[in-house]
Amino acid sequence: VAQHFLASYHIECTDEVKQSVVNTMGTIQDIVAEKCVEYFERYRRRTFVTPKSYLSFIGGYKAIYKEKFTSLGSLSERMRTGLAKLMEAEVSVSQLSKDLVMKEKDLAIASKKAEEVLLEVTMKAHAAEKVKMQVQKVKDKAQAIVDDIAIDKAAAEEKLEAARPALEEAKAALQ
Repeated sequence: VAQHFLASYHIECTDEVKQSVVNTMGTIQDIVAEKCVEYFERYRRRTFVTPKSYLSFIGGYKAIYKEKFTSLGSLSERMRTGLAKLMEAEVSVSQLSKDLVMKEKDLAIASKKAEEVLLEVTMKAHAAEKVKMQVQKVKDKAQAIVDDIAIDKAAAEEKLEAARPALEEAKAALQ
């Protein structure tokens, strides 16, 4: 009976395994029949194994198999999708690694250029500081000269003021 009902039902296995499932179902039916007899002998109550109960057992097997097969198919699909994503990620990581190497080279070149510019700016800053110090020295010397001239001018004006009355007398004496 199991052979008839399971022959057209698709089970994902070899023909030998499918035949083993059919034989196992028959064996289980025989064991249930034996247990019914033992139950009668022990409790004096009759239970029967009917063709309908056997067909129900086969139908239950089919339903459970279909549910588990669908569940495993779903898990298998999720695993395939996950593996595909991992493969994509591997390709992306490989590409990003190559890009990173290129960017590191570019960064090293830019860093070297920045160091050169910094060195040049530092040298120019030192040169500008030297020029500033020289200009400050010249300014200080010029200020000292201006201060000396101002002192001399003040002394000369003081002498001029002291000589002014004599100059006025001399002017008055000349007509």
